[in-house]
Amino acid sequence: MDRETLRKLEMLNQLSLTEEQKESVISFFEKRDSELEILNAIDTSNVERMVHVLPIMTVVREDEVIKTFSREDLQKDAPETDEGYWCVPRVVE
Repeated sequence: MDRETLRKLEMLNQLSLTEEQKESVISFFEKRDSELEILNAIDTSNVERMVHVLPIMTVVREDEVIKTFSREDLQKDAPETDEGYWCVPRVVE
């Protein structure tokens, strides 16, 4: 990153950096660029592309429709029911 690019980024992001901060940012990006050059120099032509480093295994089971409770079983201990619905005290007047 050069000073002109940093100046444009300052304007775009409405920043006002001190000279010390500017030097720090430029230094950071120069170091990052040198590290990227090292990584780009590595021959990866024989490396298979991958999305995840570790294999992902999804355990999927078939959906089974089962009826676990009947309405009558669930409502047998209710204080009051009416045509299959629970009756509750009125809370809004």
